[in-house]
Amino acid sequence: MDASLDATTGSIMGPALGRRAFLLASGMTASGVALEMALSSAPAISSTVTPSTTVHTVAGPRHGTGGYRRLSDGPGWRRVTRTELAEAKKGRADRRTALACFVQFTDLHITDVQNPQRYEFLRAGDTGSWRPQEALTAVGAVSLIEQVNALRYGPATRAPIGFVMTTGDNTDNNSRIEMEWFLTAMTGGRFTPNTGDPGGYEGVQNSGLGLYWQPDSGKRDVDKRVGFPRLDGFLEAVIREVSSPGLAVPWYSTVGNHDQLFGGAYSTAGGFFADLATGSRKLFALPASEAGAVYQALRRGDPTGARFRTAWKRYKGKARTVTADERRAPLSPHAYIAAHLDPAYTGSGPVGHGYTRDNLDSGRLDYSFRIADGVVGISLDTTDRGGDYRGSVGTRQLAWLERTLKTHADDTALIFSHHPSWAMTNLAPHPARPHEKRHGGQELLAVLSKHGNVAAWVNGHSHLNKIVAHHGFWEVSTASHVDYPQLARVVELADNHDGTLSLFTTLVESAAPHRTDFTDLSQSGLAALYRELSFNSPGMRSGLAGLPGDRNTELLLKRR
Repeated sequence: MDASLDATTGSIMGPALGRRAFLLASGMTASGVALEMALSSAPAISSTVTPSTTVHTVAGPRHGTGGYRRLSDGPGWRRVTRTELAEAKKGRADRRTALACFVQFTDLHITDVQNPQRYEFLRAGDTGSWRPQEALTAVGAVSLIEQVNALRYGPATRAPIGFVMTTGDNTDNNSRIEMEWFLTAMTGGRFTPNTGDPGGYEGVQNSGLGLYWQPDSGKRDVDKRVGFPRLDGFLEAVIREVSSPGLAVPWYSTVGNHDQLFGGAYSTAGGFFADLATGSRKLFALPASEAGAVYQALRRGDPTGARFRTAWKRYKGKARTVTADERRAPLSPHAYIAAHLDPAYTGSGPVGHGYTRDNLDSGRLDYSFRIADGVVGISLDTTDRGGDYRGSVGTRQLAWLERTLKTHADDTALIFSHHPSWAMTNLAPHPARPHEKRHGGQELLAVLSKHGNVAAWVNGHSHLNKIVAHHGFWEVSTASHVDYPQLARVVELADNHDGTLSLFTTLVESAAPHRTDFTDLSQSGLAALYRELSFNSPGMRSGLAGLPGDRNTELLLKRR
């Protein structure tokens, strides 16, 4: 059975979805229903948030070319029309009607920075392996939610935003507590991004080690040498309670490698990483040569973390004692689905956020859902449980995708996954199905290209804005919200009534001010600092914003 199309009217959804079904039957679009229902029950939206997109302005450096650079309001990014798949016909703006409007979140990486299983120590071998902004992922995600709530409408078609889709790496360490923080942020409520010692921080940023930014001390660490500030009270502020209004529209969830694998790369098979995560010993540093060897093994493919475990056992005598915390335990696929189905996290709906009782029973994280009349969404799990940060899909998944696309041959299909086609090169066998073949990105592209109803494949993972034209459809990959420029993307689908469709993409930043104030350690001030620290993060890849044609666009394609 289709895992979630039937769920839009099923009894497990409760009274709210009954009302939704009634409104749909009365002729309102799914997007319109979502907004109508959300606005009637949503938390109050702060009047201090000004709706804005990157068409208007983008945070950019004030001056200078080196050292730590402060951010301010920068020029916006113009909209680029791309015609590789169809001609841009005159007068289409006057004819078009909106079919769907939604927002993509991707790679939020809400992070428990004190988890002993983390591998910050790889920074000794690769500077970018640890980010100075990681302790602020929670406040950054909430600020993004505030911006989407304020935006409300698609900037190109003025259609109401019908839903938000996350495309994976919602969390960072595959831990129960990070999932609780993510779900609370998305649905609304208060949470405290702290584990271990309830009275204080126990991570690398007060370790006294010069390898990491020590914000509360005068130590001249490697980051302060390039201009990072001393911020007294920073570590106390980052473990304070966070308040989220929750999304004012329904949202759906797609799983990523960091949501189901240790460190986003290592298989859950065996108990080493689970014991490490919940235990009381944390390794803060490795010699540079050892860290480099672990990092290179990870990049080449070390699905079981063999090189990591060797290094940890060799240097475990250097590990420090921290407070153990069972809340850091990993989540199985079953537990991941069950967390989404928990009524406490329904918020603006739907129950399960795409996942249903069928998913819970089968453990399968693929599903489809009705976006609007004539438009269907398909969420695909591309994380390989055999390990490795790159993705793939199994034969059974590929067959399910084919069946689903055939069933909805008369609908326009939007595909969602975590990995893009170019990052699906890992064919490690699934631990529970070792004889099942795995399939990479090129095979998935071939399947999608066979079905003329596919309009777009929307994904993340690479932390890079990149839009690629394939045979008949667009692949839209969006940068992360943990690395600069910290973006989400509004996607609008419209019928031009001339044989073409337009897919509009518009990038948005969080609601946090572009300018930071080092004395402001409020939730809003920390969210602004989150962006500025990410801009200055040593070892960060440049060019993640992509080219103009990867940012704010109108993507033409033929209507099939």
